[in-house]
Amino acid sequence: MTTQFINGYRIDVLFSAQMIAERVETLATQIAAAKPERLLVVPVLKGSFVFAADLMRAFHNAALSPEVDFMMLASYRDKTVSSGQVEILRDIETDVRGRDVLIIDDILESGRTLAFAKDLLIARGARRVMVAVLLDKPKKRVADIQADFAGFECPELFVVGYGMDMAHAFRELPFVGHVVQ
Repeated sequence: MTTQFINGYRIDVLFSAQMIAERVETLATQIAAAKPERLLVVPVLKGSFVFAADLMRAFHNAALSPEVDFMMLASYRDKTVSSGQVEILRDIETDVRGRDVLIIDDILESGRTLAFAKDLLIARGARRVMVAVLLDKPKKRVADIQADFAGFECPELFVVGYGMDMAHAFRELPFVGHVVQ
């Protein structure tokens, strides 16, 4: 495991930029193999924006041409533990009726946010709602949801980088790491 020191913090690298890039290409191929129809990709902001951008580019090589719309949900705000309440801060504008939808998020942990988003899109008439996450933490799951496509199983650590933050810091890191306190 490599370690980096950034802004006075020690960060242990869990998943390198190269590991992530290779996994994103594989995920794009797996998603294409699910043969989505009229695919709408819905990244959940803010944490998923880097993963979503890389996955969208990988879709080109996998012969997928999805539309994209964005949703911003919050259950963490500036905390490191979910509040348990999900708020819609920005909703999608696209009609999902009869479409396949792929929700993209950075991490599936408690599952509350993704279960909320999936239920909402199904209630709006989506034909099929699939979930893709970069990281899966199954031990902390409290909602009944699983990712259809997951990049890596993540240890029970608070992680940053590749779009994920600690109180708005470290989103720019090209890897996923654990801040050692």
